[in-house]
Order: sequence, then C-alpha cells, then structure tokens
Amino acid sequence: MAIKAFAPAKINLTLHVTGQRPDGYHLLDSLVVFGDVGDTLEFTPGPTLSMAVTGEHAVGVPTDDRNLVWKAAESAGWTGHIDLNKVLPHGGGIGGGSSDAAATLRMIADQGGAVSPDAALSLGADVPVCMLASAARMRGIGEQLDPITLPPLPALLVNPGVEVPTGAVFSALTSRDNPPMPGVIPAFNTPQDCAAWLQDQRNDLEPPTTGLATEVARVLEELADTKNSLLARMSGSGSTCFALYPTMKDAHFAAYEIGAAHPDWWCRATQLS
Repeated sequence: MAIKAFAPAKINLTLHVTGQRPDGYHLLDSLVVFGDVGDTLEFTPGPTLSMAVTGEHAVGVPTDDRNLVWKAAESAGWTGHIDLNKVLPHGGGIGGGSSDAAATLRMIADQGGAVSPDAALSLGADVPVCMLASAARMRGIGEQLDPITLPPLPALLVNPGVEVPTGAVFSALTSRDNPPMPGVIPAFNTPQDCAAWLQDQRNDLEPPTTGLATEVARVLEELADTKNSLLARMSGSGSTCFALYPTMKDAHFAAYEIGAAHPDWWCRATQLS
C-alpha cells in the first residue's frame, strides 16, 4: 500500500553566517519556519528502488541517485517506488530537496525502518531542521536545533524563476564572521511583533545573491511595495523571497497583485509556523 508524505517549504526568517570551520563548512545562526505549501511524495514498497517526478517544477529534477530523496531512501535501506510531485522551485532557497529527503527519512522511521542518527546531516545542512518541520533556531552547521514558539505568520513566497548556485553565493560573501542573533529570541504575540524584531536581524547571503541576480533584488523591491507588507527578505541562499503580513487576506491580496504583474513568477500565499 502506498504511503503519502508532505514536504513543506522551509523559510529562513534570518540567516546569520557566523564563521567557517577549517573543513570549509559555514557556521550559521538561523530562525527557520515552514509553510503550508510544499511537495508531496508517495512511497510504494517494492524489491528495487525507483522514482518518478511530476508537477510544475519537475523539469531538471533527477530520478536517480543524484536526487536527495533517492539518497535518503538508500541510506536507510528502503526499496520501492517513489512518486514526487514537485511544487517547490528547486534551487530556490526554500529547502525543496532537503525537505523531500527529510520527509523520506521520517516516513521510513515511522514505518519502523532503521534511520541512522547521522543520516539527516550527512544529506545536507538543512535536512535536520526539515526533519523537525516546525519553527526552530538552527545553529552550527545545521545540527544544533532549538524549537521556537512563534505566532502564525501570514506570508507570500515569490520566486522569479532564476537559480543562483549556493557555491557562488558563498564565494561572493565578503564576511564569514558576522554577529549571531541575540542569545534569547523573545516571545511574539502577533506577526507585527515578530516582523519588528526581524527588522534588526539579517540574511547575510542576501547582498551577495542580489549582486549575482538582479531579479532577486527586483522581487524584494516589489514585495516591500505591496500593501501592508511588514518585512521583505530573501530565504536561504535565494532565489525565493518572502514578505510577512498582518493577515492571510493581506498575503492573498499581495499574491494577486504580484501574480497579475508577473505571471511568470512563482507566487504562493502561505502561513508560516
């Protein structure tokens, strides 16, 4: 019998690059949340491993051992057929591949499979927090996770359809030793409270990304100009950007406004938590 799983979009509300280890891994301090939009997966156990990818962003997604979903299944010894419906833009800074891999590992663990404690981090820095799939502070190289309670955050996600290689973004980073977030993240009662605090935080990868892709800078400008926008920022290493709003009605109105002006952009109103 097929088993279904959901892989939500991962959004970095903040992303402070605080150092770099001798082995090259960057140290991060990031406030991460998840949306109610994402990819869906269907797993059918069988004697061999295979997968198919469908959906609006299926083009270019590998269906072999280059795919993180395949790697996740293989790492736990799971075999069968995997159908992946790709809703999230790949290479978009919202953890599409990482969230897919995490959903795969969660499914295997839920079915009693043997998932190594190190399996998630071995697949990528975002996979451990995607295993949690709820608001958290992520530090170190992605292995230090502290759950955080946040109010539901109405948001709009926008991707202009350009891919920005993560390696190029980090190479263009002028400083790798930046201040972390405050030691204690305060409690927020409303999206307005949270957005006001976030204004004093950063995504250190945003300046190098906008330098490499002017389309990302344009998305940020347009999000900031939408009615009742509380904050506009890039997620991860780009190219997806987000804006926060007081209500979901505001987020849906902004989605309509930007979607009408830019029908070629990927726009999704979502609630982050």
